[in-house]
Amino acid sequence: MEVWRLARVLSRRLSLQSSACGAALTSRSRVQCRGATGLQGNTSRSYFSATDSTALVYRRHGEPSQVVQLETLRLPALEAKSALVKMLAAPVNPSDINMIQGTYPIPLDLPAVGGNEGVGQVLEVGSQVQTVKVGDWVILRDTGLGTWRTAAVFNEDDLVTVPSDISLLSAATLGVNPCTAFRMLSDFESLSPGDTVIQNAANSGVGQAVIQIAAAKGIHTINIVRDRPDLQQLTDRLKAMGATYVIKEESLRKPEIKDIFKVYPQPKLAFNGVGGKSATELLRHLQTGGTMVTYGGMAKQPVTVPVSALIFKDVKIRGFWVTQWKRDNKHDGDALSVMLEELCTLIRAGKLSAPFCTEVDMKDFHKALDNAMKPYISSKQILVM
Repeated sequence: MEVWRLARVLSRRLSLQSSACGAALTSRSRVQCRGATGLQGNTSRSYFSATDSTALVYRRHGEPSQVVQLETLRLPALEAKSALVKMLAAPVNPSDINMIQGTYPIPLDLPAVGGNEGVGQVLEVGSQVQTVKVGDWVILRDTGLGTWRTAAVFNEDDLVTVPSDISLLSAATLGVNPCTAFRMLSDFESLSPGDTVIQNAANSGVGQAVIQIAAAKGIHTINIVRDRPDLQQLTDRLKAMGATYVIKEESLRKPEIKDIFKVYPQPKLAFNGVGGKSATELLRHLQTGGTMVTYGGMAKQPVTVPVSALIFKDVKIRGFWVTQWKRDNKHDGDALSVMLEELCTLIRAGKLSAPFCTEVDMKDFHKALDNAMKPYISSKQILVM
């Protein structure tokens, strides 16, 4: 969208019911307003004002469908090192749900705006901003900044530019899952074309990214999913992405799994996003000296490591959190930009697509939250502003 068209959009006022919110929303997602009321009726994602933002706010921890409200917030004044960003699209991720429930390891001051990931467009910059400019597409570097809103003022250091020649859904889902997959494939074992990795939660956003990035590098993937009514459809979709094998968790405990390793080498690397028995089964199939990397725990059960795997196979147990990686590399601008550029190159080449997505209008956020918490839902919910 051209800058002059953005200026026209800014001049429009969103027709809203009165709100008692009289103060600003800080760049760290802290809502500084007293007595703000939820919006009534429908809102249009095509309109917003330069002074107000429509946001999904929670004022206490609990079940998302019960504590998240659509509210109007006053935008703070633009400072020298900040930028006004119109949010375009933002996913609903498991970490978002955990934050709202109060179970995520990063505590936020309440009330807070939901959402940790998404893409926006810069509408205005402060006088000292150097790394972004008007018209840029941007994603957020850190967690807890709040992306479920139509507009926000962010500090320049929290923004990372991304190319606008990739799809909106690819940009909105670029900063977490593909980065997690890329780093896990790069940082723990030296992999070569023809090697094998094994993973559970293969239909997750991370799992889909692992499949595609590995396939682009000539690495085979053994992908574990839970049994479900649409298993064959899911299998076909993952194989179309480049999955070598897609098997049910139950098959990991059956003799036919050995037939796979007559054709392909045993995995050097395992990715665990589930925990519990599923993680234990991954360990059993690692080659001697291999590594299991845990990045999630959907089963909410501890990882049990067989003594035999430690003594006789000398497996390594590691963990990975992409938020910490970004923080550790915050002052190395090249580390993140080089990774994002490589991912965007794969996207442009048609080798890395966005995960299965369902777009949901912001006013229908309850539908997105409910679907994000249902089992066997392979489609990521994307709030479109």
